[in-house]
Amino acid sequence: MRVRIAVLSLSVFLGAAASFAQNTRQGAPAIPQLDYSTVNCSGFVSDQRVPDEIRLVSGEQSNYKITFMHGDYVHINRGQDKGVRVGDRFSVVRPDRDPTDVPWFKWQAKLLRAMGTPYLDAGQVQVVNVLPKVSVAQVIFSCGYMQRGDILQPYQERAVPPFKEPAAFDHFAPVSGKPVAMVVGGKDYGQVFGKLSAVYVNLGVNQGVKVGDYFRLFRYQGSMAETVPQNKGYQYSMYGFGSAPVHYEWNDLPREVLGEGIVINVNRNSSTMVITFSSIEVYAGDYVEIE
Repeated sequence: MRVRIAVLSLSVFLGAAASFAQNTRQGAPAIPQLDYSTVNCSGFVSDQRVPDEIRLVSGEQSNYKITFMHGDYVHINRGQDKGVRVGDRFSVVRPDRDPTDVPWFKWQAKLLRAMGTPYLDAGQVQVVNVLPKVSVAQVIFSCGYMQRGDILQPYQERAVPPFKEPAAFDHFAPVSGKPVAMVVGGKDYGQVFGKLSAVYVNLGVNQGVKVGDYFRLFRYQGSMAETVPQNKGYQYSMYGFGSAPVHYEWNDLPREVLGEGIVINVNRNSSTMVITFSSIEVYAGDYVEIE
């Protein structure tokens, strides 16, 4: 009898647990959020000079170390004479440039120059010891490596904009009628991007963009912007692609909506956007519009 009661109790308990789990799964999905690293390691483009008076000049074990990472002690060229105090926190950045210098699409270099200088986020340091003319700081957050000459800026917390409510992506979204621009480049010299990639767009404060805005990504069929050799109208002329009675141009056909992203950093003529959804790969040279 006791065995039957125990088995019955166990069955009831397991049934309740299964019901609870099922109800939990069927509840409203959690709204995804950007994590700290995504927001603080995305980089940015600025057409205004980033003050570079405060620099990382060396560090411990510098007889063989050429880079510094999380936990390392580094030396900065500011001390008591410039008002530095223990506990001061700095963001570390440096100008970034693609070493290959090969444009992905025709206007990429020109657009990037108009946007300003790309800067890489290297991480953050906090002062632990102050001397008359120099200070020692510890790397407390690292996006990659730091090196001599990196620029230090007083730390300012970056806002983490909220995501939209989860909803079905509109693959056939109509034109918004708002400003249109391009994905000009991306973090780490990337030219191909997907979900959670950080990309640089040539729209900024001067065009009414603010942190938390959403951009819609799209492209047109038959674009000839890429710098690789292409045959105009190859869809209609190359063997195996089929043909059509009329050769349609890019503006005769519907645009292809690729995805969307949220603005996490904005300057006068540029924005850093994190792609929150993409149905296929996004390339430098694809278009964006403010939703």
